[in-house]
Amino acid sequence: MSYPGIAGAVERLQQALAFTRRRLTGDFTVDAFGFDEELTEQVLLPLLRPLYSTWFRTEVRGIENIPDSGAALVVANHSGTIPVDSLMTQLAIHDEHPAHRHLRTLAATLVFQLPVISDLARRSGSTLACTDDVATLLSRGELVGVWPEGFKGVGKPFSERYKLQRFGRGGFVAAALRAGVPIIPCSIVGAEEIYPLVANADFLARLLRLPYVPITPTFPWLGPLGLVPLPSKWMIEFGEPIATDGYGDGAADDPMVIFDLTDHVRDVVQGTLNTLRDTRGHPFL
Repeated sequence: MSYPGIAGAVERLQQALAFTRRRLTGDFTVDAFGFDEELTEQVLLPLLRPLYSTWFRTEVRGIENIPDSGAALVVANHSGTIPVDSLMTQLAIHDEHPAHRHLRTLAATLVFQLPVISDLARRSGSTLACTDDVATLLSRGELVGVWPEGFKGVGKPFSERYKLQRFGRGGFVAAALRAGVPIIPCSIVGAEEIYPLVANADFLARLLRLPYVPITPTFPWLGPLGLVPLPSKWMIEFGEPIATDGYGDGAADDPMVIFDLTDHVRDVVQGTLNTLRDTRGHPFL
């Protein structure tokens, strides 16, 4: 008589022990940016899955627009007070795409100045949002994710939810043009409601040298419990790729080309956000 449940548990235990042994003996690899694929797949992503599937009930659309291989630049809206949206996008691509690709996310300098967070960001595939790092990743055929609104998007008040902020200076467009890789617009609905930002503690933010210190309906009033995100319904849609390899030489240095293409990507993301928001209906149902 066989016991599939017991056999499965034994196999998982063996895998866990083997994983632990490799970590203790240093028998694992990281790339030049610090990305630890095994740790990401075995530890970090599994920790996020209950949040992704059960808490946020994430629905993904347009995953077929993510290429099976080769470089591409995923450009998404940013929101949520705490940038959980980048983590959910990373998990959506890995779990929903047949090739289980890793999204190499670009993060602000502040992320790499925080203890513990900095190391986890590097290990999970994030790197500094700078020209050299982006160019290197794209030249290696990686799938790169960028949130051009930055802190202005993630820290905007709840009254401005789903209204895109300025998409930077178009640096992501210039990077895509130089590499000749497609830009994939990504629209995320759901993150705006997890920590509704109703005010910013400006004085404390300046004192701590942070872009903002959020005040939400639950934080800081409920203490640590205020850090639990509200269970909003999420929808993530990847739009059709926007080709960049048809532009002539010097396009990456042409301000008008960069402006027009940046504006086009922004319009696509905003239009899809509006549609998804209407489709989703009530954020908590």
